[in-house]
Amino acid sequence: MRLKNLLIGGSVLAVGTMLVYKYRRTIPNGVKAVRYFDIERFLGKWFEIARMDSMFEKNIDYATAEYSLNEDGSIKVINRGYNYKKQQEQKSEGRAVFVGDENKAMLKVSFFGPFYSGYNVIAIDPKYRYALVCGRNRDYLWILSKEKRVPESIISEYLELAENLGFNTAKLVWTNYK
Repeated sequence: MRLKNLLIGGSVLAVGTMLVYKYRRTIPNGVKAVRYFDIERFLGKWFEIARMDSMFEKNIDYATAEYSLNEDGSIKVINRGYNYKKQQEQKSEGRAVFVGDENKAMLKVSFFGPFYSGYNVIAIDPKYRYALVCGRNRDYLWILSKEKRVPESIISEYLELAENLGFNTAKLVWTNYK
């Protein structure tokens, strides 16, 4: 009986450890966040040009994300969009913090209290106008812009990079803007 309890306890501990590791990961294996990242230049309003759809953004057009600094040094995140099925604006507020070095664009973001997920800038142009961002795994990818339109050269560059990193860019949903 003692051996059986020990084996069951060990199995539960192993599974629990694997789950904690899985959900603590903030960036996919083999993907690197931008180094020498300047959060001050990143702050402001970004237009979502494309995304891999998730249950949080289903049926959303005209999506934007606005980033500003909180007094405690964390980043305030306000996402907005228009749900064309419900025919109404949607807004969600969250908080992002760096994972380690603040010069590396590897963050985690939460919209639901203590539950965080990865938010990683994996490409950004030198003028901080266009960014390619991924989540904790290859199911989350966004192309963001400080303008409503992005040059085809940037789109091609970001799509090629994402594909080379193992993202299925055929799953991208392109946001409509008026």
